[in-house]
Amino acid sequence: MKAMKLHRGNIHAKLEGLGLYRGQAAILSALWNEEGIAQTEIAVRTWVSPATMTHALQRMEQVGLIERRPDAEDQRRSHVYLTEVGRALEAPVNRTWADIEGEMLDGFSSEEETLLRQFLMRMIANMEKGV
Repeated sequence: MKAMKLHRGNIHAKLEGLGLYRGQAAILSALWNEEGIAQTEIAVRTWVSPATMTHALQRMEQVGLIERRPDAEDQRRSHVYLTEVGRALEAPVNRTWADIEGEMLDGFSSEEETLLRQFLMRMIANMEKGV
């Protein structure tokens, strides 16, 4: 639990240095992988409620990271697209995540890293069964 809290705090502190608030990097990551996806799909992929997603996207739209466009066939749905500002953050955010991972794994052998990743993947699979 302590490792999780330290990791989360470290990530948020460093991402705030890039002007990002809690959860925004995950949203941007979803869009870097597939731009133009529906707002509801981003909520599913980032494990947040639709209401929380709406608020987060409003904030991101206000600062110019994303833009929302209505679905051509269903005006109740909107699709989310990156702006140039949002696209430009991909490299610094990925560098930040890589730096944090390097800090976390400092002193681990490659075998230990592999073993840790296997354990974590198994834990994730176990927890997903219970969802």
